[in-house]
Amino acid sequence: SLTDSPVILSILQNWVPRVSHYFDKEHYTYAGHQIVIQESIEYFGAVVWPGALALSQYLESNQEQFNLKDKKVLEIGAGTGLVSIVACILGAYVTATDLPEVLDNLSYNISRNTQNVNMHKPEVRKLVWGEGLNEDFPVSTHHYDFILATDVVYHHAALDALLATMEYFCKPGTVLLWANKFRFSTDYEFLEKLRIIFNTTILAEFPESNVKLLKATVREN
Repeated sequence: SLTDSPVILSILQNWVPRVSHYFDKEHYTYAGHQIVIQESIEYFGAVVWPGALALSQYLESNQEQFNLKDKKVLEIGAGTGLVSIVACILGAYVTATDLPEVLDNLSYNISRNTQNVNMHKPEVRKLVWGEGLNEDFPVSTHHYDFILATDVVYHHAALDALLATMEYFCKPGTVLLWANKFRFSTDYEFLEKLRIIFNTTILAEFPESNVKLLKATVREN
């Protein structure tokens, strides 16, 4: 229910001091692993946004509540891949998806940070919200335990397609975890639409970064 009071958290400064002087590399530590993320200033999707830090931190700290070990996890709008890498380290079968122009950097970060760890090999795939879902991810063979999304809602034209994509992948038993920095009225409008379709709970809020972390499950009639 929406009356549950969310946990109030702050995003921990758990990235380590840079050893390199390049502006495009960020070093983080989650679940006992150092993660090096290469960012790209060319695309929105290739920068680590606060929602990704919030969800990574939450998954690391709440492994009993959300046990990802051997679970099938789909990240939509994976960006730099930080959340997918953390999910992979926590033992999930991960499919990280994003737009075609982001996939090179995403693949690079994911392979670089997961190659020497004993875990399920993650997959990187193209996913344009609302397009070709039945063809590329047929329901008969693609069922996910968790859908992860961070900072996918901002001022862009694909919000309806994003909602349709969330609805497509969220089957009975699937948990959607969405962390977002709330900046605009459109973000709150999207949340209201989400609440019409799904059972929604705010799990945590990170007030100084305006991030809310929500859990959504499909309404079962």
